[in-house]
Amino acid sequence: MDRPVRIASLVAFQGDHRTLTERDLPRIASALVDDVAKEIDEETTDQTRPALTDALARTLHSLGTVDLDDLRAVRLGPEAFARHLAVAAPDADEELDPADAHTHASLREAVCAHILRFLTLRSPFVTAAEDAAFEERYAQDIIAAHDHLTIYGIDLAHSPDSWPLDAAYLSLETETDGGGPSAPAEQALAGRTRVLLWGVAGSGKTTLVQRLAVSVARGDLPAPLEGLRGRVPFVLPVRRFRRAGPNRDGSPEPNTFPEPNTFPEPDAFLSAVRYPHAAAQPPGWAERVLSHGRGLLLVDGVDEAPEEERERLREALRELPTRYPGNVWLVTSRPSAVRENWLASERFTELKLSPLSREGVTAFIRRWHAAARQDITDRADLDRLSGYEETLLDAVRITRDLGRLATNPLMCGLLCALHRDRRGYLPRGRKALYDAALSMLLERRDRERAMLPPDGIDLPQEPKIQLLQKLAHWMLVNGRSEMDRATALETLGRHLPAIPHAARQGGPEEIYRHLLNRTGLLREPTPGSVDFVHRTFQDYLSARAVVERHDFDFLIDHAHLDDWEEVIRMSVALARPDECAYLLEGLLAARKDARPVHARHRKLLAAACLEHATELDPEVRSRVHRYTRDLVRPTSLEGARALGWIGPIVLEMLPDPAGVSDEEAHRLAVTATSIADDRAIDYLVRLRDRASWAVRAQLAGAWRRYDTDRYAEEIIAHLDERELDFPVSDLEELRALRRLGGRPCVQVAGALTPEQLAEGLVAERLTELWLAYDLGADLDLSWLAVFPRLEILRLSHRNAEVTGVPEGVQVIVAGP
Repeated sequence: MDRPVRIASLVAFQGDHRTLTERDLPRIASALVDDVAKEIDEETTDQTRPALTDALARTLHSLGTVDLDDLRAVRLGPEAFARHLAVAAPDADEELDPADAHTHASLREAVCAHILRFLTLRSPFVTAAEDAAFEERYAQDIIAAHDHLTIYGIDLAHSPDSWPLDAAYLSLETETDGGGPSAPAEQALAGRTRVLLWGVAGSGKTTLVQRLAVSVARGDLPAPLEGLRGRVPFVLPVRRFRRAGPNRDGSPEPNTFPEPNTFPEPDAFLSAVRYPHAAAQPPGWAERVLSHGRGLLLVDGVDEAPEEERERLREALRELPTRYPGNVWLVTSRPSAVRENWLASERFTELKLSPLSREGVTAFIRRWHAAARQDITDRADLDRLSGYEETLLDAVRITRDLGRLATNPLMCGLLCALHRDRRGYLPRGRKALYDAALSMLLERRDRERAMLPPDGIDLPQEPKIQLLQKLAHWMLVNGRSEMDRATALETLGRHLPAIPHAARQGGPEEIYRHLLNRTGLLREPTPGSVDFVHRTFQDYLSARAVVERHDFDFLIDHAHLDDWEEVIRMSVALARPDECAYLLEGLLAARKDARPVHARHRKLLAAACLEHATELDPEVRSRVHRYTRDLVRPTSLEGARALGWIGPIVLEMLPDPAGVSDEEAHRLAVTATSIADDRAIDYLVRLRDRASWAVRAQLAGAWRRYDTDRYAEEIIAHLDERELDFPVSDLEELRALRRLGGRPCVQVAGALTPEQLAEGLVAERLTELWLAYDLGADLDLSWLAVFPRLEILRLSHRNAEVTGVPEGVQVIVAGP
């Protein structure tokens, strides 16, 4: 059908081609009464059934007179369509008593739902019209839900709590484990239909998901992602896939799905993530979107599923793309939660969000301060903020501890906020940073806004922390990063009597609303649920709760689970020296029936914790080194990359590379370059004279992670040039390479202009140039004529349509 059709013309007892008579209506009505009554859980008896059957038959008869077409009926929905039929047959239930009249009304609405489903399925025209109308509404809801970011600390004065995504978003860089150049995330995703994206906590995984969803819903896409135009975004946070049965602490939990963390079927996508208008989607809509290959599926946070349930998710991520080809999938996770090649058999490309580069940190700090300026009118305050901006940029560049912290958007945002809040002074180390951030958000927020408590509740910082810790601890024990509002109220109610300062000011409901509205740490992502604004705060508050309870055996028992790693590290930072020693000794101790992989993980975690211990018995520190020394001698590239999560302490444990084979030297280089700390340079110096191309390429490709000038002098200047591409990602590296005399083969990974390249590359030396970034609309490469010795030009597949390449230069286009 390509147009609407009157319902009266579809009724089988109307018109010239009758297949039923009016005498058949009681028989049909009787069957419907029996079947539909069971469906809607309405009881009928032998005494009431005849009258109900007669009433429903009269209602069905009115279908032959109703003045509606199928499209209008479907748009009315079951409830309004049922009212329409009630008007058309006003005497249908006149002989029923009030109870039976109520039952008849329920039957009528349920039957109408079946009729509308039939009308939708029989007519492609109706289906398409309904789908288009719903998609328009759904797109607007996606934009409203995700077109904002919280920028920590900007809400201290008179600014909003969140900022438009376009104003706040900072393009993130991705890299592959194959040694290719890093690239902006939008460029790396272009042309790929299946991607597994790794990123540490706070690196921007969820922000990227938001950006993609909003850009597609709005139809405002950057050039590399034009291929996503017209797709329907499904934002699917894994933490919303609900677990069945009681929680680990024995408390009941309302459930949506019959199995733990089951990946929902398409028609349940929207209800799974608690989209408020899920019931309004046309029947079969999501299935049609996926069957036609129009979906953009953004599966966010595999790491937020309990470890024992991830295999179930993996099976779904294998099966669904095969069942519904042509859709685009982006799956995100923390690196420690899934092993390398987790979805490689399903042709998922694995990308990793890079730590913010120096330029990324600078851009974020400038973007943060630009956003903060929007609500400032006083000239002196503006000048003061500009001064803070410049001093912070200098501090991050010069101070090693700050440089190590400023590796992702979350930490950069906290540094910016605290630097401003403390008038140019910053705490040192992660523990001090988080403590200061809690103080800023919990105690000073309303005071800075010169606000009286609008809810009449005035809690000091410590009771707020205690209550928030209870919620965070519940989530830790139950393996959640989100909890039902009812469970939050029950948890607060259980602990309020022990916190009299809070108990005097309100019950669980009032205290919950206060924590939600006044702390800046909680949010309600969907009606009826609550979580922390970022997992990092949840982990930190969980660690505080565990340390206060002296529950170190509890931590040790769960240390093999990757989602406990951050909690354990933070617990070491918070614990007293004797507690810290007890925890580390527990991680090293042999455990009965422990799997070898879990034993190894515990020992490596002990090593990772060392840098967070403020004070520790030297004998315990030495014992950790002794137990883990052999474990940090990786036997595979996958294992070498996996050691990076331990942090800078691993550099003290790696073996001397002087006497190892080239293969092992390469693995050691991979581990050392995964540590984005300038202390790694001291180790890499011992690898710089290797002739192995793999070792040299690994060292060259790591330049962007370290201080430009020091790395250039101590590493880049010493690498054998033969068959080696020297990457430059920014103007600073380009200039440093020129000071070294240039190189014959250069890989340009950052978006530098033709003028910058013509000036920065040493023309007399350049023989091979790899333009690894997206050239955009400027595809005229006639400017390459300034390089007289250029022989080979490498381009990405997105830049294949270039013009003006000088004669005699061979062009090689890389695959997607």
